[in-house]
Amino acid sequence: QVQLVESGGGLVQPGGSLRLSCAASGSIFGINAMGWYRQAPKKQRELVALITSGGNTNYQDSVKGRFTISRDYAKNTVYLQMNSLKPEDTAVYYCYGDIRTGLGGIFHPRNDYWGQGTQVTVSS
Repeated sequence: QVQLVESGGGLVQPGGSLRLSCAASGSIFGINAMGWYRQAPKKQRELVALITSGGNTNYQDSVKGRFTISRDYAKNTVYLQMNSLKPEDTAVYYCYGDIRTGLGGIFHPRNDYWGQGTQVTVSS
């Protein structure tokens, strides 16, 4: 019903920048929040940044001041601008959506949706 498609990962040197994008599509009635999680090898998935429908943002402490999350509400797209990247930022980054679906007058409760993941590698 809902697809989240990410783009923008890759290999970058320490101190470099990357911009991730994630577009949500499908039978979307409303989006409560969108964000990014990441999972490094042998570690649990962790929240990186989240932005609500009202524009409130929440960041993991380790990325504050370096990463910026933003949304294009008309396009159902969320972005993550990552600056001053460090080797410890290396992980698979997953797009997340807290989304309500509806079609033809039938509406469903909110659910969690995930993208397929995009690899970010910070290395010299």
